[in-house]
Amino acid sequence: MPVWKTWKETNMDFGLKDRVALVAAASRGIGFAAARELAREGARVFLCSRDEARASEAAQKIHEETGANVAGIAADVTNEKESEQFVRVALERAGRIDICVTNAGGPPSTVFADTDIEMFRQAFELNGLSAIRLAKLVLPGMRERKWGRIINVTSISVKQPVDGLLLSNTVRAGLTGWAKTVSNEVAAEGVTVNNVAPGYTMTERQDELAEARSKAMGKSKQELVDLWSAQTPMRRMAAAEEIAAAIAFLASERASYITGVTLQVDGGWVRSLL
Repeated sequence: MPVWKTWKETNMDFGLKDRVALVAAASRGIGFAAARELAREGARVFLCSRDEARASEAAQKIHEETGANVAGIAADVTNEKESEQFVRVALERAGRIDICVTNAGGPPSTVFADTDIEMFRQAFELNGLSAIRLAKLVLPGMRERKWGRIINVTSISVKQPVDGLLLSNTVRAGLTGWAKTVSNEVAAEGVTVNNVAPGYTMTERQDELAEARSKAMGKSKQELVDLWSAQTPMRRMAAAEEIAAAIAFLASERASYITGVTLQVDGGWVRSLL
């Protein structure tokens, strides 16, 4: 049995009961797992997806599993007005936002010769501005209440760039620099800003990426998945629940003195010391 399935049966009070959490792009994958984990810990969760039906379905599933108060809202985090509406609905219903998990799907796999400037603009909107915009909307309330958690879901590519993921490598590294800078600005007010950097993780997004990259590399999708697993010291890809556990910890009372960090959850894939 995988280790993560055994620790799911253990209990640790993260102090999240009745906290209000906003989780972006959470109808599937890491976003969904994060929303579910926060709900398990007692948080009230507002999640979004571009598709209203998928957002509602994800919220209902998490509610049925956890009994928590979960709402699904249709919002595209690359759209300014929809992001504002996402936050507005949460504030109208819950009165505050304590935790904000920024998350979005990644840009397409590509190399520099095949890009144009518009592709960089779109990638920055998807994986940079979407997170910054949500933080801009929720930080004032967090600072006023002297408590808050901003957690950005990024990628191990911010520590060790991944060949073929030029757009992701570029934009997510920029978001990491933004997070570190802002974390210092708000630290004295009880607000932490951190990043979670997943390694290869078994999600629908990773499956789509494997499909695209396997064709470019002339390999089967399974061969590529096996290669990724072999490159990881744990010899396997992560479960989305393992990434979600790190997010829940950084959102918790127990992580009160951790800010400005990028936490690798990669099974040892990154070889650097820092």
